[in-house]
Amino acid sequence: MKPYVLSLALGLLVGVIYALFQVRSPAPPVIALVGLLGILLGEQIPPLVKGWLKPEAAAATSWLHHQVKPHVFGELPQCAKAGQAAAPGKEA
Repeated sequence: MKPYVLSLALGLLVGVIYALFQVRSPAPPVIALVGLLGILLGEQIPPLVKGWLKPEAAAATSWLHHQVKPHVFGELPQCAKAGQAAAPGKEA
């Protein structure tokens, strides 16, 4: 989660600097971002149709959880397990 928060914070900082210098942002307009979202969602249609045509192949896994979530949202950070928190080989 830290990389996402850091990315947002740095984006806000750059936005403030642009505003102070009265410079237009080079970011794409909202219509382009909506188009990119459409592309991401459209890429999920063929696997969905394949799952409907051959349900026995898709029965073992969740299409939404294993295909859509990692592709659309990226690989989200995983929580460290309690045993992984301490450095191996070092004692307190």
